[in-house]
Amino acid sequence: MKLLFIGDIVGRPGRELIRRGLKPLVRAYDIDVVLANGENAAGGAGVTREISDELFGAGIQVLTSGNHIWDKREVMEFIDRQPRLVRPANYPAGAPGAGSYVWTSGAHAVGVINLMGRVFMASLDDPFARALEELDRVRDAGATVVFVDFHAEATSEKLAMGWHLDGRATAVVGTHTHVQTADERILPNGTAYLTDVGMTGPHDGIIGMERTSVLARFTTGLPSRFETATGDLRLHAVVVTADPSTGRATDIERVALTADQLYALDAHDADRLAPSVP
Repeated sequence: MKLLFIGDIVGRPGRELIRRGLKPLVRAYDIDVVLANGENAAGGAGVTREISDELFGAGIQVLTSGNHIWDKREVMEFIDRQPRLVRPANYPAGAPGAGSYVWTSGAHAVGVINLMGRVFMASLDDPFARALEELDRVRDAGATVVFVDFHAEATSEKLAMGWHLDGRATAVVGTHTHVQTADERILPNGTAYLTDVGMTGPHDGIIGMERTSVLARFTTGLPSRFETATGDLRLHAVVVTADPSTGRATDIERVALTADQLYALDAHDADRLAPSVP
């Protein structure tokens, strides 16, 4: 089984990459299940019902999120009725929505778990304890393959989660920094790991935002309204191959494509475009 996870989709430019490029990407890599982080899909901060429907309609099966999940207030009104939009599981009891979802693909069930870190971020419930609770939940629902999106700032916390879940989850990948790392590997007990998948959207700004306003905030310390950048569109993702009978990962591959590369993909391009791993 091959799972594609797409790094944080940023604004309209990121959604355009998905709309035009997801189908050729799925064909090129022979993907079975498509997952993505969508918490920045609405203007760079949050997600709306219309946008989540747009992304599901483009071929994404499950959307994860993170600290921006509540930025568009309307999400409070529909997240309980859209279980395929998952929020971090370690929000305190009473938060709307759910922290995991089980997607059925043919004869196999794939559990998707979303967690959020606490280092340099909001003080939520313990993600390490909640991870084990959610693992039990998706296993009880029939999932053998389990994919974890750990939305966190600190590299150390992400790596700790990878080791914490080695042999328990099929994959643990990080999101949030919008900068793709190059440390993909299979941990000793069969869990695929990557510290950060990166960002899908405009790369001519500062982590997806137009750089003038971001620089103004850094250089003056004053509030500045951020706008989504528009140029140098790129898709960042990861492909995890798993044995559905055991839930162990057998391969992990980073994907980093320009818009032109993405739109021109065909079934012969995946090997040629694969990043070289030292």
